[in-house]
Amino acid sequence: MIRVQRGGPADRAGIRPGDRLRTIDGRTVDGQTAARVAALLRGDGTGGGSTPAAAGTPVVLGLQRGERTWTRTLRRAELAAEAVAVHRLDGDAVLVRVTAFTRGSGERVRRAVAAAPAGAGVVLDLRGNGGGLVSEAVAAASAFLDGGLVATYDVHGEERALYADPGGDTTRPLVVVVDGGTMSAAELLTGALKDRGRAVTVGSRTFGKGAVQMPSRLADGSVAELTVGHYRTPAGLRVDGRGITPDVPAATRVQERARTVLSGLGRGA
Repeated sequence: MIRVQRGGPADRAGIRPGDRLRTIDGRTVDGQTAARVAALLRGDGTGGGSTPAAAGTPVVLGLQRGERTWTRTLRRAELAAEAVAVHRLDGDAVLVRVTAFTRGSGERVRRAVAAAPAGAGVVLDLRGNGGGLVSEAVAAASAFLDGGLVATYDVHGEERALYADPGGDTTRPLVVVVDGGTMSAAELLTGALKDRGRAVTVGSRTFGKGAVQMPSRLADGSVAELTVGHYRTPAGLRVDGRGITPDVPAATRVQERARTVLSGLGRGA
């Protein structure tokens, strides 16, 4: 578990960040994609069709913490989670925390940057961000770039590219905070801002999930996610299995370190 939402079923059951999820209703999650694990947790298709199971239905989790293993039955619940949260920090800085690239999150990042006071620095916190929609990560990159390359990837041997929209804020001081839970689309965004010299990255090495996955419907009506290629950053770095090493390593007091770096960028502007 990278993070546990406060007040949610996992939090109430005593599950903590760092606990390892081994099984869901007796099915192993080893080798499963993040999307498949999420579908099992939601109970997609348990009532017929592809809709999630109703709130209040049980799900049995097999968990591991160090040498200890145990199972716990939780009740599903509808959780209200804002993918993008904006906070004004002390001094002339804004914190933009993005927990997932859900639909509309890229535009919310752009609005947050546009609404920040003139000259205010931005701490873009991507810790624990498991990814999401690549298009939303590209939209978020467009908040800080004036067009140009965001990433390249191959599909069946054919190279393709993703580009930022023009008109982003290219002068505002920017620090991106990452950790081992920064994955997939969040790594794509991190790599673009780092390689393009737009941001200083702070924290610990990212997860290293740069696979391009496309859904394929099978004969029985189920959907399998097939890996067809891998993303590369603008400098040609393949993220999958390697992750991104931040410019400024920090394992503790990470946000404080990010603020210190940001203040230095502001003085150098």
